Amino acid sequence: MFTTLFFDLDDTLYPAQNGLWKVMKQRITDYIHTRFGIPAGEAQALSRQYFEQYGTALRGLQANEPSFDTEDFLAYVHDVSLTDFLTPNPRLNTVLQALPARKWIFTNADLNHAQRVLKVLGLTGYFEGIVDVNAIHPYCKPMPQAFAAALRLAGDPDPRRCAMIDDLPRTTRAARALGIFSILYGESAPHPDADATLADWEQLPALLHGGTP
Repeated sequence: MFTTLFFDLDDTLYPAQNGLWKVMKQRITDYIHTRFGIPAGEAQALSRQYFEQYGTALRGLQANEPSFDTEDFLAYVHDVSLTDFLTPNPRLNTVLQALPARKWIFTNADLNHAQRVLKVLGLTGYFEGIVDVNAIHPYCKPMPQAFAAALRLAGDPDPRRCAMIDDLPRTTRAARALGIFSILYGESAPHPDADATLADWEQLPALLHGGTP
């Protein structure tokens, strides 16, 4: 039986097609452009480079910009009206309520953004805690050190009895390498970087049952 479930936040607890992440990604580029005086095209390329190299643009900026202000960056990027993009998800609400395992949010966003998203989605109260990017500093998903920190914060459960649900193959690949059952959200066909795929939340209970070690 799985004892602990880790859920990604953005583009996982809500559909990627709704455009919220696209707006936040543009705000990351805008921040780099305006705060550091980098041309817009170069700022976009730098954001992508940092994402690939460091796991997030945030970690790249922390490593390379001595005057970088983490709180200012996070406040700017997440200054978006969530209700313009998100609506409550009763189906997911029902699924979470039925799952007996302990549930945690594990996100590269910050605590405030995660709490706001959960509130708009109507999912507040289903998670024991939120492992955010500040809690795992200086690491982030998909770094193995970030997973180690998340496990520690969740009470050191056996990784073999944990599952990670995320929309990025690099995250599910990293989880699987650590013995965590990895579920790639947003895909229906089998994927080489995950133990399982999930396109419909109502399939999650049966999927977890079938993947029980």
